[in-house]
Amino acid sequence: MDWTAGARMHFFEILALRSTTVIPMIVLGFSQGAVNAYVLVVYLYAAFVHSNLGWKFGFLEKLLVTPRFHHWHDGIEKEAIDVNFAVHFPLFDKIFGTHHMPENGRWPSGYGIGGHPVPKGYWQQFLHPFQRKKQ
Repeated sequence: MDWTAGARMHFFEILALRSTTVIPMIVLGFSQGAVNAYVLVVYLYAAFVHSNLGWKFGFLEKLLVTPRFHHWHDGIEKEAIDVNFAVHFPLFDKIFGTHHMPENGRWPSGYGIGGHPVPKGYWQQFLHPFQRKKQ
């Protein structure tokens, strides 16, 4: 996983996600500049949290999602299952009991979902969510 992972989404996910944020902003009368700034910040932050920056962010790690925090959300280890759902504020994971951040500063050893290979090729990946599981 690297900083480009923040921009990898299914086309329909982009439509659903952006339409539930950008369309209300436009309807509520936000200026085009404000909407553009929001989209820019969201994409920059997504690139940041998916990056491999091994820096320690000190007290900011308690306030904002950082790369190491988010990497545990995508980690393949058993301890990384169903943790770190917060997009911006780790406080929500603390409240709901899903916060995981090892004290020793270690990172996950791998990423993904074991035993669930993603098909190769653009169209196979595009259609994959719409195909029934073979029994």
